[in-house]
Order: sequence, then structure tokens, then C-alpha cells
Amino acid sequence: MPTETDIAIIGAGAAGIAAAARLAELGRSCLVLEAGTRSGGRAFTDTASLGSPFDHGASWVHVAEHNPLTPIARRLGFTLHEGERRRRDILLIGDRPAMPEEKAAHDAACDAWEAAAEARAAEGGPDIPIAEAVPRGGYWDATVSHWLGTTVCGVEPGRNSLRDYIDTGLDGENPQVREGFGTLVARLAEGLPIHLLAPIHHLRADRDVTLEGPRGTIRARGCIVTLSTGVLASGALRFSPGLPPEVEAAIHGLPMALLSKIGLRGGAGLGLGPFARLGRRVEGEGDRPMSWVMSPFGRDHAIGFLGGDAAWFLAREGPAAAEACARAELARYFGPAEVARAFSGRAVATDWGENPLFLGAYTYARPGAAGARAALAEARPADGRIRFAGEACHTRYAGTVGGAWASGMAAAEALSATLPG
Repeated sequence: MPTETDIAIIGAGAAGIAAAARLAELGRSCLVLEAGTRSGGRAFTDTASLGSPFDHGASWVHVAEHNPLTPIARRLGFTLHEGERRRRDILLIGDRPAMPEEKAAHDAACDAWEAAAEARAAEGGPDIPIAEAVPRGGYWDATVSHWLGTTVCGVEPGRNSLRDYIDTGLDGENPQVREGFGTLVARLAEGLPIHLLAPIHHLRADRDVTLEGPRGTIRARGCIVTLSTGVLASGALRFSPGLPPEVEAAIHGLPMALLSKIGLRGGAGLGLGPFARLGRRVEGEGDRPMSWVMSPFGRDHAIGFLGGDAAWFLAREGPAAAEACARAELARYFGPAEVARAFSGRAVATDWGENPLFLGAYTYARPGAAGARAALAEARPADGRIRFAGEACHTRYAGTVGGAWASGMAAAEALSATLPG
């Protein structure tokens, strides 16, 4: 591994890959130092566990019409599939399917929830938790908050910034990638100077920028840090001198949320078509239903989604507990015997919360910290020789691969422009 470079990049996720690609276009030498065994970061397609592509992390090309990865995916021949966002092929109320008029009431409650959040944010004033802005007490309100808040955002609405939620709302086209979103990101890493199993534990800025890790020391003229805010907050990377207080505050204001997936192989004979979606009404305090996508792209597996505190709990309990929870949830729809028959194959649970290289799925902003994304993106430690990039740094498309990609490109351009020669 080389010991000197123009710009070092810590992390080979989407932001790191984008930064390296842009630096190559600009004629700068760079090294991408990845602590793990693969590139792609939180975009990872597993083709072995369920016998066909399963995205452990990012699955949707959010706001595809403005996403920088959409034209790249199409140019490379990837297949994008757009589905209906709110469709529920089965919506349970207790142990029975909802009637058409009840489904309509559910959809109306979703519209009212989003409209209330937007209206409250438009009033201005101090930032507040989402939970204080949205309807409460209605028949569907807890269910909608659990889905649009806890599941989609990966954190309970009582701890999530309303302003940041509105600023980073994901509307527009929302396709999935047949070959796997992680497959696309891994393809984009090919040919770049990425070094795996190369963790960096100390980043020192004096006359040079020096990166120290088990594989040796690297000297660079600048560095782009793309680690998750969870890893940054953990102290796994030490900065000398320490980061300015405003940068530390930005990192603290953007904790990691968690959306976990449990994939079960099988599903034949259930009478559901590709991309069938299942959901159920929240039944009381502490009830945290999973949302389901069945047979994506016609494949023989089902994917359960669980976010927030319930996801963190299962992450700590381990994959066996996650599988048991998923099977119990599916049994609400089809019965235990039918679930045992239809899903006799193996299961896989994602581990973003417990994996020390990520410590979560994506960021949210604490109430009052809606400006933290801009603060982190604009941070210039070490006289501007250190920059941050990643989904946490994108003020519009936070939490997305497209946002991470755009952030990495911007950091590469900005840092390159400050270096002479």
C-alpha cells in the first residue's frame, strides 16, 4: 500500500467511492482506506443467503428523477422497478383484513399526518419533535406515526427533528434495483485505489495530514472522512488536534437511526404477487408491527422491516430473536403452520446496529439540530485540509445513497480546489 498521496479517503462507502472517482477525473492521486472486507458501505447486496439478490442496506433509488445514480444505473444496464408507495395488499386490523373503506381511512390518515407536519414546519419558530406536530388519538394515528415516523426514519417521532424531517423529505420516483443497489455501488468501486482491511485509528494534522493504522502510516495533503456519525461519535477515529466544538456538536446532533431487515426464504402458495405489501394496525402501547415486502421481483423471499427502538432491541438480542419475531409477525397474516410450511428455508437478519463499522443505518437530527448537516458538510478542520462527506452531510437527500454520492463528489471538488498544483 502506498505511503503518500494527494488526498486520503477514509471509508469506501458511496461517498468515498464518489470522492475517489471525482479526484481521478481531476487528476489527483488518492487512496481509499476501508476497514472492512468489502466496498459499498451501507449499500450491500447479498446474493448467497436467500439464493437471489437481497439488499441488506439501501434498497430504493430515492427521488430517482434527481438522483445522480439514476442515469449511471441505466447506462450500466441495471433494471429499475417503480412500485406504489402506500399500497397495502393486506392491511390487518387485529386478526382480520381491513375493509376497503378502512384502507381508505388509513390512506387519508397518512395524508393528514404528512400535511400536519408540513403545515407546522411552515409556521416557523423553534424546531420541535415530529411527534408534537402530527395528529394523535385518531384510529389510525399511532399506526401512521409508527410507519411514516419510526419505520421510515428509523427513530421514534418524539426524538426526531421536525425541521430536518421536512427539509430531507423523499418525494418523487422511488424505484428498486433488480440486481441490487449494493451491486451497483460495488460496480462503481471497480478500478479505484481502494485498500480493504485498512482501518485508520488516528488522523493527525500538522505540516502534513498523517493517517495511522495497523497497516502503517500514510501522509497526505488532505483527507476526506466518510465514516458514519455513529463511528465518529464512538471515538474509533482520534483526531489530533481535536475537532472544533462546533464539529463535535454537529456529530452529536446527528445520531444514527436503525432500520433492520429480516429476510425469509420461501413464500410459495400464499397467493400474493410480486412486491405485495403487508402491514397491520398498531394495537396498543408497545406494539411495533413489521412492514413487509413479499416476493420482490418475483423472488422466493419475504422482507420484514422494523425501525427504531424495537430494531435496536432485536439487534442486541441477535439474529435468532430477529427471525423468531419475523415469523411471529407473519403468523398474524397466515397462521403459524402456513408460515412454517411456506418459509421453511433459511433467514437472514441485517446487523447495521451492532456492526462496529457503521453503528446504525442512517442519520436523523435531534430536535434543534436541523442545521447540523450543513455544519458538518461545511466543516474545515486543519485549515481546510480535512473534510467530511456522507449521507449525514447532505442537507436535502440525507439518509440516501444518492445523497452520500453527491456529498462525496462535492467534498472531492472542494478539497482539490484548495490544494496547489
